[in-house]
Amino acid sequence: MSAVAEALPHLTDDNLARRNARVLAVAQALAGGNNTVIVSTASIVGATLAPDKGLATLPITGMVLGMWIGSLPLGWLARRYGRRNALQVGSLFGVLSGLVSCYAVIQGSFAILVLGTFFGGLYAAAHVSYRFAAADTASERMRAKVVSWVLAGGVFAAVIGPQLVIFTKDLLPPYVFAASYLGQSACAVIAAVVLSFVRIPRVAQAHSTTSRALGEIVRMPRFIVAVACGVVSYGVMNLVMTSAPLAMIGCGHSVTDAALGIQWHVLAMYAPSFVTGTLISRFGVERITGLGLVITLLSAAIGVAGLTVAHFWTTLVLLGIGWNFTFIGATTMVTQCHRPEERTKVQSFNDFMIFGCMALTSFSSGQFLALFGWAAINELAMPILAAPAVLLIWLVLRQRTEAAAAV
Repeated sequence: MSAVAEALPHLTDDNLARRNARVLAVAQALAGGNNTVIVSTASIVGATLAPDKGLATLPITGMVLGMWIGSLPLGWLARRYGRRNALQVGSLFGVLSGLVSCYAVIQGSFAILVLGTFFGGLYAAAHVSYRFAAADTASERMRAKVVSWVLAGGVFAAVIGPQLVIFTKDLLPPYVFAASYLGQSACAVIAAVVLSFVRIPRVAQAHSTTSRALGEIVRMPRFIVAVACGVVSYGVMNLVMTSAPLAMIGCGHSVTDAALGIQWHVLAMYAPSFVTGTLISRFGVERITGLGLVITLLSAAIGVAGLTVAHFWTTLVLLGIGWNFTFIGATTMVTQCHRPEERTKVQSFNDFMIFGCMALTSFSSGQFLALFGWAAINELAMPILAAPAVLLIWLVLRQRTEAAAAV
């Protein structure tokens, strides 16, 4: 591994990394319900409240914009006040997200709904970075594993979110989903309590003088490929996922089928996390990342093939598995590109790029679905997936050439 990624000895503690990963996995299970509630409901509520059906997915775009806008300030807060305090600021917005969204449903206001989901995005910018928090004190051999363990908490989020929607959507008649958003706030409160048990040492000020400029780091070939894989994995996943509930209802399938489809998708996103870190350690990060891109491509092909519930669910499941392999692989590569004192600025820049792409796909997905249909969305995903695959192959060949020249 490049020396730039070596951890400072006093910051490397695998026992602490394991402990933090367990705590963060529990917090992820609760906080991740925020995303699944919004994804399961926002486009449906948006179709009812929006002045134009093409804007139905705008509330989900609001969430992704929040993730995008919140990623860089989150990095600044982490550098200034510590990682845990920065993450707790995100928890506050998680509580606000559910309360504001509930109020939007009661008032029948599309604009307030978008504001509520925007707050949910600010929260998501924090809890998506739990994966980096777990890696802060991990050695090189442990990084992929602790990242995977944290994301494994999403398995329970995949159950908590959709089941919360199914069992609470009609509790405050006639305001469908209003109670679901209150449940979302309750999950954020509990997640904040769990998060208080995380322990992450601050990087000593004396070491900050060795930090390189961000521009130098982002020109590293490995970082370029890592960001490309992360951006495309999240962008394609978001493009397909945000369209799926609306497409299923448009094809005559029920709200329950749509919610369960998202549940199976989110389960598939996180369930492989129990083994992804081990697979990366055994076969290499590049191979597992490439496998994820191939599986995502297969999901798009099935999406083109039919419109039955089975087709939708299979597409969403494979999409989730492909995202898991690609995203954990990309995250692991990012952690190999920075020194400890550089971690927050590099990680927040990486997430800023990813969530910027997500914002674009979220906004365009509703319009694209309305104009061209579900099959076209999956067809569009195929050439997009090819770009990081080519870059990944280039990186592997480059590394082999350099290794051969060094002998």
